[in-house]
Amino acid sequence: MDRRTFIAGAMALLAAPLAAEAQQAGKIPTVGFLWTTPRVERMTIAFEQGLRDLGWLNGQNIAIEHRFAEGHLDRLPALAAELVNLRPDVIVADAAPATKAAKRATGDVPIVFAVHGDPIGAGDVQSFSRPGGNITGLTLIHPELIGKQLDLLKQAVPRVSRVAVLWNAANPAKMLDWRELKPAARTLGIALQSREVGRPADFDAAFAAIRHERPDALLTLGDALTFTIRASITDFAAMERLPAMYTYREFVEGGGLMSYGADLADSFRRSATYVDKILKGAKPADLPVEQPTKFELVINLKTARALGLTIPPSLLVRADHVIE
Repeated sequence: MDRRTFIAGAMALLAAPLAAEAQQAGKIPTVGFLWTTPRVERMTIAFEQGLRDLGWLNGQNIAIEHRFAEGHLDRLPALAAELVNLRPDVIVADAAPATKAAKRATGDVPIVFAVHGDPIGAGDVQSFSRPGGNITGLTLIHPELIGKQLDLLKQAVPRVSRVAVLWNAANPAKMLDWRELKPAARTLGIALQSREVGRPADFDAAFAAIRHERPDALLTLGDALTFTIRASITDFAAMERLPAMYTYREFVEGGGLMSYGADLADSFRRSATYVDKILKGAKPADLPVEQPTKFELVINLKTARALGLTIPPSLLVRADHVIE
């Protein structure tokens, strides 16, 4: 071997690990985002802002792949499998049904739920402090909030004695909400009229039943299904002149009377911190499930006037946002 050949071979050997390292450095992590709903800009922006605050820029040093079930939960398994085939570093699920679909699709890829009504009851985590497995995230702890929603509705409309409850019976977390709602209703002297749905096609029949029963008000238990159909729900409440309480502010921005619940945008923003920690080596099993830190009461005065209601000043001063 002559001197020139030896030097060239040595340089090639030295360059090989450098090239491999450069190739590895050039690979940016991928986050798969599985949505039960259509795209919700406020939530998407909040999540990406949370990543930006931690130094992750979509399209630059991280890639985000979104898949939307558009409220059709039967589409989730195929969409989850599609994301897993992309070999993501993390999967983010917007809610409990998406979490369950992602869990069935993979036991290896870390999963972060942005919001979840009952992760322990659903079997997705072992405990809040030690989730175990490959799943963690943020819970909405709706069971503790559901009685408060009914109480606020009663404060806004003191004459209320019969309330129709529209809820997704196919969602185990909503079953827990329904059970928690009953003692709260007894305390307030309110009779509940349960109207159960499980898919978008069920709402017309539920609306017809509520129309026939003529309740004093409507309470919609928030989840991905009712969120997706929110325009139809608020339109129905307006047509029937029903004062209505919702979980998410989007209902009120769309014409609903009032909402009380966790600030969803804050939850989606905070879910980015889990992604950041996992990408830096943390294990989901070691990251405690967090509860909401921000709750908001939103009231639509325009809708109140259309219903002939006068919202008590004591309630208005407590509102985080009043729509005129």
